[in-house]
Amino acid sequence: MKILVLNGPNLQMLGERQPEIYGKAGLGEIIRQVRERGRELGVEIDDFQSNDEGALVTKIGESSKIYDGIIFNPAAYTHTSIALLDALSACRAPCVEVHLSNVHKREEFRHVSVTAAGCVGQIMGFGARSYLLGLEALVAILREKR
Repeated sequence: MKILVLNGPNLQMLGERQPEIYGKAGLGEIIRQVRERGRELGVEIDDFQSNDEGALVTKIGESSKIYDGIIFNPAAYTHTSIALLDALSACRAPCVEVHLSNVHKREEFRHVSVTAAGCVGQIMGFGARSYLLGLEALVAILREKR
């Protein structure tokens, strides 16, 4: 089983940017934890981060042929990107949307996820653990399909 961990804009600054909201772990540390848990689950993990919406759309479009599933933190694009929603909706690989913070405890504009409709579910508010919980949920969903 092969899973893509996809990260949107500004997530390369995790650990430095607003640690009181996003935590102290950098993206590299989060990916390391996901890879470690993936090994325990017998899953191969690839990752990709971009600040460019088009690059994320392209990566999702390529995913159906390469990956069994996607864990995606669209970051700010969560609330704005019809293009990402369309890509997720067209992709055959199921996607779990993750967020470090609980967006419902934040500014009102963050309460709506445009991209969630293209995903099998959302996990948020558990810091870096959101990624690990997303991985476990996605692996369970994929194994149920087999």
